[in-house]
Amino acid sequence: MSFIVMALGCGASLAQIVTTPYSKMGYGLLSDNVSSIQRSMGGVGYAMRGGRIVNVMNPASYAHVDSLTFLWDVGIDLTNLWSKENDNKGYNFGGGLDYLTGHFKVAKGLGAAFGLLPYSSVGYSYGGTIDGGSEARSGNGGFNQLFVGVGYEPLKNLSVGLNFAYLFGTTTNTTMITSTSSSYFTRSMKIRDWNAQVGVQYSLPLANGRDMVTVGATFQPKKSFHGDTWGTSYDTQDSKVDTVGMTSMSGNYEQPASIGVGLSYNVNRKLTIEADYTFQKWSTAKYQPISGFEPQAMRFDDRWKIAAGLQYTPNKRGSYVGAMSFRAGAFYNHDYLNYSGNNIRDYGASIGVGLPAPNGKTTVNLGLEWRHRESSPTQLISENYLNITLGVNFNELWFWKSRIR
Repeated sequence: MSFIVMALGCGASLAQIVTTPYSKMGYGLLSDNVSSIQRSMGGVGYAMRGGRIVNVMNPASYAHVDSLTFLWDVGIDLTNLWSKENDNKGYNFGGGLDYLTGHFKVAKGLGAAFGLLPYSSVGYSYGGTIDGGSEARSGNGGFNQLFVGVGYEPLKNLSVGLNFAYLFGTTTNTTMITSTSSSYFTRSMKIRDWNAQVGVQYSLPLANGRDMVTVGATFQPKKSFHGDTWGTSYDTQDSKVDTVGMTSMSGNYEQPASIGVGLSYNVNRKLTIEADYTFQKWSTAKYQPISGFEPQAMRFDDRWKIAAGLQYTPNKRGSYVGAMSFRAGAFYNHDYLNYSGNNIRDYGASIGVGLPAPNGKTTVNLGLEWRHRESSPTQLISENYLNITLGVNFNELWFWKSRIR
């Protein structure tokens, strides 16, 4: 418990796990609010529900937390990246704290959740030679979400929910050109804003009483971002920093509406299979580049993603091996970034296992994910990722009253 409190206290910004030049465009690479369990299942979750998982993807799931318990979920990610551009090959390593979430029951049919999640991430560093000198480019930072959410079950098998988040963070993209002197050009973006998402889930028990079908859906409205963006330039010969293009983001930078739908099938309370679809109409979202500080060939495409995954737990009340959960999944993501007519896309597959702690309800979730990212139709940079995910799901007994003898 003390570990979580300290982590929340120092977690003003999550570690930047991304290490790719593709993240220099737009708002960086977007996150999908998935836990380590969901990462091991291809990133599904719109129709996922259960008393021992914090499912931020759909706040309607919060209504189904076990009574008398308080869930904490902490995720860590380690990433190895192999990249190739023409004949040039590269290798990178990154990682750190991915997310912190909590989940508890408020009353019958009413649950709540809170935590810190990434919204997007920027991270890259590369360089090369130019006529008469050299060029180095780097970027870092990201946007995070500090959220609270509630889920309520007004009717049996039907639940609705709401996530409300404070969105904050800063990204910087820097270019350094060295010839007879050194010049620095930096684009900065700072967001201080809010975000909201609504969700619904409906479960239909089948005639045998052991199987269940669940349908889930979420909606996030289109909105204008609040914050500031600007460019700065500095030349060592002038010894003067110039700030240009200072712009209020309100009315000039937008987040599009987002829709997610999912369908899951639970067999005999042992096997769960789910498929999800996400759509975000980024092609109509406003984004005003700072002249001279951003790629002129960059634009936004509509983003859509399909994902499928499964989880199998042989026997929760049996032997240790029987109580383990085995997971697998895959996804394909048509991303929102487009450079010179080339859409950025990625796909991947994952496997994982949930290891219950002896003499307790805490679970350690280990996952291995392979991901491939490239541009199409022209392949600019090809990247392969191998991600190791570690999540610890603390299940604490908080609300039990001891009997007085």
